Amino acid sequence: MNDENLGRITYSFFTDYLAAQKGLRPASIKSYRDTIRLFLQFVSANMRRKITRLSLQDLTFERVKEFLHYLEEDRKNHIRTRNHRLTVLHTFFGYIAMRIPEMLAISEQVAAIPMKRVPSPETSFLEREEISALFAHLPSKGRYALRDRALFMFLYNTGARVQEVADLRVGDLDLDASPRVRLHGKGDKWRTCPLWEETTNLLKTLLGQKTINAAPEDAVFLSQNGKPLTRYGIYKIVRRHTDSIQKDKKAASPRRVSPHVFRHTAAVHLLESGVEVNVIRSWLGHVSLDTTNRYAEITTRMKEAALRVCEPKNSSSVGYHTKPIWREDETLLSWLDSL
Repeated sequence: MNDENLGRITYSFFTDYLAAQKGLRPASIKSYRDTIRLFLQFVSANMRRKITRLSLQDLTFERVKEFLHYLEEDRKNHIRTRNHRLTVLHTFFGYIAMRIPEMLAISEQVAAIPMKRVPSPETSFLEREEISALFAHLPSKGRYALRDRALFMFLYNTGARVQEVADLRVGDLDLDASPRVRLHGKGDKWRTCPLWEETTNLLKTLLGQKTINAAPEDAVFLSQNGKPLTRYGIYKIVRRHTDSIQKDKKAASPRRVSPHVFRHTAAVHLLESGVEVNVIRSWLGHVSLDTTNRYAEITTRMKEAALRVCEPKNSSSVGYHTKPIWREDETLLSWLDSL
């Protein structure tokens, strides 16, 4: 192994392995890039040597452990962030082991570093009353009033990820007889989602504002300078318009409403409306049904409805039903069958 190997392998890791072989999208590759850059900067400081002077021998198991400790103690990263960066290092060292057999032992040690357990994050969503209040308070006049209303309606209608909305192009929309949109999601996978009539009308009006006919490759949602909205731009718009519902009187701290909250909201409201869970999985583009099933755990409305259905009569003379009442409730049975 020589000093040039680290540079060549790092370059190959991004251009050949992540991009060509795994087919990761640019946003995912940037996430890998940020972690590897941070790790190499840490090793450089630790070795008191420029990054350009580092070699593969400098990437030791001990330095990986020190780096993870540095993330938590010095940078105050959350455990989830630490685990994500460790996943990147697992992949990076695994690739190094494939290219450089001499690094296999170190790579195996790094691969054995476990993820830290962390409680599942609370899934935040908006109640129907909050959604109604939000749309009621959205501006009806102004340069960006139509764009913002169409954006919020699209987020709520489709449950799209923020990157999917940022990547949305005119050619992905079909606003004719059966309105629908094709969304480019994780893993370079496409899915089709139906559009409500109100969403369709807003998008038609928004696209009709263009002085010239929109080309299929044009972005649907534009920023002030006429360029496609970025993830950060969409986040800012959502935060600006949700200030009125961020503070929950029952909560100890203000609620943070992000674009992803609308994804959770769409899932919960679909579930509460009786939509079959496999349809919701396809709607949201989940790979695993387990990911979709978690929404059944966070909606209390359906639990309360089920509780009322199963509740016995108060009168002691009546006693419990000989035949459980839930056997006669078709709505509840359909919901249970969907799980």
